[in-house]
Amino acid sequence: MPQSLSKVYVHIIFSTKHRAYRIDDYIKTALFEYIGGICKGFECNPVKVGGCQDHIHILCLLSRKIPQMKLLEEIKKQSSKWIKTKGKTYSDFYWQDGYGIFSINPTEIDVVTNYIVNQDEHHRQKTFQDEVRAFLLKYKIDFDERYVWD
Repeated sequence: MPQSLSKVYVHIIFSTKHRAYRIDDYIKTALFEYIGGICKGFECNPVKVGGCQDHIHILCLLSRKIPQMKLLEEIKKQSSKWIKTKGKTYSDFYWQDGYGIFSINPTEIDVVTNYIVNQDEHHRQKTFQDEVRAFLLKYKIDFDERYVWD
């Protein structure tokens, strides 16, 4: 094939450091928009960015030009620097070290988008830790609880 073609949707999840409730209503929408802009800058077109007070979800189309590790590094670095400029309240904002990134079947885009949109409602019944465990089990990822949380 003389042409390089790719269409890989990914669902990215990561939390604030120690899952601290740092994403409040004042900053939430602007933060999600800013992260979407970072994704666009790396040609990883965002479908939906959302989350809760202690974690974030990103559904995007992964560019074939950037490794996923580099994308995550830049999202975290740039958004952390940005949020720290938004006032004293955010001066000690940090993301957790790790992340989860999961491939998404293109036929499931609407399902994942709705899942991200309804995070507040979803987390009235399930903790972030339970949510991550469910993803790890669904994707059959071996993990050791001692190294999943920081």
